Amino acid sequence: MVTIDSPREYTLSLQATPARVPQVRRIVAAHLRHWRLEGIIQPVSLGVCELLTNVHRHTKGDQRCVLELRWARGQLTASVADNDPRLPRLQGPRPFAERGRGLALIAHLSDSWGTHTIPDGKVVWFTLAAQPQALRPLRPLPPTPTLATTATVPRFETRPHVERADAPCLSDA
Repeated sequence: MVTIDSPREYTLSLQATPARVPQVRRIVAAHLRHWRLEGIIQPVSLGVCELLTNVHRHTKGDQRCVLELRWARGQLTASVADNDPRLPRLQGPRPFAERGRGLALIAHLSDSWGTHTIPDGKVVWFTLAAQPQALRPLRPLPPTPTLATTATVPRFETRPHVERADAPCLSDA
């Protein structure tokens, strides 16, 4: 049996293509939900998407990479390893630039981030503190009201018809 505090790990090898990035975002969210780390789904998913987009835009030729999620001792580490040895650089603020803000976004969203070289490329990573949410006991919900129990038939007030002598008749027009 896996306890709430046991370390967890997930690894995915993939091609960093534009079509694959949203799929990986959903996979990351599903794993974080399974690990009961719902509170960090948004920043982790966004950070992973930025790292994969950087692999797609900046690696030359081969866009194969490995995504790794590790959770242990209250800290989640997300990393992407690729075959390009060039390390990314954090660029200064450029308010109207359409690109070049990925690492700044990761630095803002995470508790820490960094890069290091490996024999056949590099790894870019970031961390976030996270504690799993406690399981809540299941309890039955009250039945959902049906239309028969909630609908009321509108009542119309009826008044007796009174003929008015001064009212014009349509045929008189």
